[in-house]
Order: sequence, then structure tokens, then C-alpha cells
Amino acid sequence: MAWACGGARPAPPLTPGAEPELRVGLLAGARSVTLGGDGGGELLLSDDSNGEPLGSIPAGTRWTVVADTPGVRLVKADGTPGEQRAGISAVNVTEHRFAMANGRRYRGRLSVIRDAAGLTLINRVPVESYLAGVIGGEMGARRPEERQAMLAQAVVSRTFALRNRGRWEPQGFDTWADVRDQVYTGIAGETPEVWSALRATRGEVLRYDGQMIYAYFHSTCGFSTAAVDEAFKTAQGQPYLRPVSDAAGGGHYYCELSPRFRWREEWDSAKLRAILSRTLPAMMNAGGGGLQRITDVAVTRTTPSGRVGELRITFEHGEVRVPGPDVRAVLRPQPDQLLGSTAFQVAVTKEAGEVSRLVASGVGWGHGVGFCQWGAVGRARAGQDYRKIVTTYFPGTNVERLY
Repeated sequence: MAWACGGARPAPPLTPGAEPELRVGLLAGARSVTLGGDGGGELLLSDDSNGEPLGSIPAGTRWTVVADTPGVRLVKADGTPGEQRAGISAVNVTEHRFAMANGRRYRGRLSVIRDAAGLTLINRVPVESYLAGVIGGEMGARRPEERQAMLAQAVVSRTFALRNRGRWEPQGFDTWADVRDQVYTGIAGETPEVWSALRATRGEVLRYDGQMIYAYFHSTCGFSTAAVDEAFKTAQGQPYLRPVSDAAGGGHYYCELSPRFRWREEWDSAKLRAILSRTLPAMMNAGGGGLQRITDVAVTRTTPSGRVGELRITFEHGEVRVPGPDVRAVLRPQPDQLLGSTAFQVAVTKEAGEVSRLVASGVGWGHGVGFCQWGAVGRARAGQDYRKIVTTYFPGTNVERLY
């Protein structure tokens, strides 16, 4: 799910009417990168710094780029090393064929450059082609009556990508191909339905007061979206990132069809101690024996959208008050898993003054800010079109065509 600090640098200027290009960071710190063509056709190579032609990789052959000091070096399939270069650029110009890196196919151009830890792999690709490798993974396969949700996601993902261009400039690219921005899988993520949604919304973005918005999105809001400052401590408040009810009438909610609409997590004493010992090292008051006995866990403040604004964890001597934006990372179900959302209630069982069992019963999935993906599916089923859907989740915004 996409999130970005509301204080991120402004997007670089865009040329009106022209489809922009995105530089997608696929890897960083890699020891090597394997390049080759997709089936038939040669992969044309050039020096990434000056465009000097370097020949081509024959069809069906794989060459390897390795880190060298201070640049990179291309090694042919037979082990013959090439000259040291600042970077290697590769493109497949054969129709319906693509450049491949580490076995995965991509549109556009691939660049391999040196970084402090190894190699950075970048895909330079037009925005619409980038989105084709994003949206299917974000929305999954959708039925015909849910198509407007796919169109809505296209507008949101395009806005997110363009608003955040230049955010990773020190690394040499615009966006990561993972959850730090939007998950991008290249050709593997494309479907006819995705391309249809992109053609129907080509160049359309969301604006508020003339500026492209920070288009946060998440899986399932539960009953209401959240204000941005409920989820992110460093984000700047925005009038279009405020709580929006997802009520559909009759006690139902548009996103209730989500498999993660309701959830429940449980910790026994040992599991709770183990998790908090990992997540509270900078905040806890632990003696030489480790984490103190946990005597209570309670929600002490809720936010305007009804989420946990503060969680108090009480120990035998002292307490820790966890701010709402940190709760999902502190009260983890597993060490590698965030809590589903901050829209939950707790039930505590105690034995001999110590918490023996903690249960969190919640709704929704994700940070809750902005566009609710499952809510969009529910709204599409109810007959709302994509413009209505996106401007509901981002109140006060307009859908406008950029190119």
C-alpha cells in the first residue's frame, strides 16, 4: 500500500501535454545484475553516462554486470570482461520484445549504475507503462461490474507516482518498485483489464486547489478513512486527507466485502513479552532481567475517526504511552507483521496482577488514509463511477487530465 511523507519534496516540473517518464528503482546494493533480451531480438547496450554504443547481447544470451571500482563492468556469457564504465544502459527495440533483468521483463530502458554498496538497477519507463505493472497487483482481478474501482485505482496510482517524482533523487530514481512506494512487477503484472483502465483514464490525476495531491491509499478503511496526521507523525495535514465515512446505509459499509474487514489478534503472556521486548527497546523501562511484568494494556485516547490515538502499556514499575502512529509497529501479531489497523478495541485477562492474555478486535486493514481499495470495489458495485469514487475519498479534489 502506498504511503509517502506529506513533507516530501515537490514533484519536478512536468511538460504540459507530454507523458512523463519515471525512473523506477528495482534494486540497490546488488552484487551483480543479469541482462538479456526477451526471446527474439538483441538487447542494445550503451554507456549510461554518455550514450556511447557498446554493442548488443545476442538473442537468448545473458550477460552480467558486476560492480567495479569506481564504476561497473560488463561480463559476457563466456566470462570475457568488458571495459569499466560509469553505468550500462540496455533496451530491446524489437517489436513486442522487452529488456530483461534478473529474469524479469520490463518495458522501456534498463540502467545499471554504481552505488555505495554495489549496483543500482533502474527502469526508465513511460508513466502509463509503469502503471500497467502496478495496478493489477494493487486491485487484483476485477469483475465487469467492478471496473470503475480499477479506473479509480489508475487515477490514484498515477497521481501518487507523479506527485512523488524526485522523492528518491539522491539514489538516482523517482520511485521504488516495492511497498516504499507502489509494488511494480513490470510485464508480469500487466493484464488486458489493466490496460483498458489506463486507456480510459489516460493522463488523469487528482488536484486540489490546482496542485496534484498526496494520493495515499490502503486496503480497507473499516468504517471511515483516517486523517493523515492520525497515521503518520511527520505528515502535514491536508484538507482532502480527512476522515470520510464509508457507510453504505442500513448499517452496512462499502468495504465490508473485504476479507480483512474484521480481524482479531491474540497474545498470551509469553508472546506479548517477546513482541514488546523487540518493539519497545527505546521506550521501555527494563531492568537487568529484561522486560518488566506487564500489568495492563489500555486504549487511553481515540482519534476523530475512532482509531486508537494512544495505547498505554503498564508495567510493574512505570508505563509507556504509545502514540497512535506507532501502535501498529509496537503491538505486532508477529515480529515481521504490522497490526492490521489502529481501529481496534482491547480485552485484557489478568492472573496474579499480570496480563495473561490480550485480545485486539479490529476492523479495516492498513493505515486508513485516503483511497479505500475495497470501499472502491463496493462503491463500483453500487453503481458509482470512478470520478465519484475518488473525489469522495479525497473531498474537494477534481479529476483533471495532465496529458
